[in-house]
Amino acid sequence: QVQLVESGGGSVQTGEALTLSCVVSGYSESEYRDKKYSMGWFRQAPGKEREVVAAIDFDGDTNYADFARGRFTITMVKETAQNILHLQMTALTHEDTAMYYCAIGPWIYLYLPPPLNVDEYKFWGQGTQVTVSS
Repeated sequence: QVQLVESGGGSVQTGEALTLSCVVSGYSESEYRDKKYSMGWFRQAPGKEREVVAAIDFDGDTNYADFARGRFTITMVKETAQNILHLQMTALTHEDTAMYYCAIGPWIYLYLPPPLNVDEYKFWGQGTQVTVSS
């Protein structure tokens, strides 16, 4: 069973920073165990569609949404039985207020950047809330 557990959300002031973490386990035992993967951070604000923030693939290549590039950094730590995904967020604004989700999906393309398409990701966490107030 693939499990993703996010943490690190909270309430901050405009201009502050926050780091989210996500522990991903069970992918190597899933139906996609023979495939490489991409992991990503997504967010959804009330009344809006879920949107990608950043993605990182099995090879460490990264890809960012335009609003995240330069402010957010996605990293991954590989461990024996799990991967840990981080999202370092800086210079936060009220527009960054949302529920943040991590996700993982199969991705086999070595020479393409990890996908920013929500549909490419098959397993999702429950989310962690980020609230930025002025």
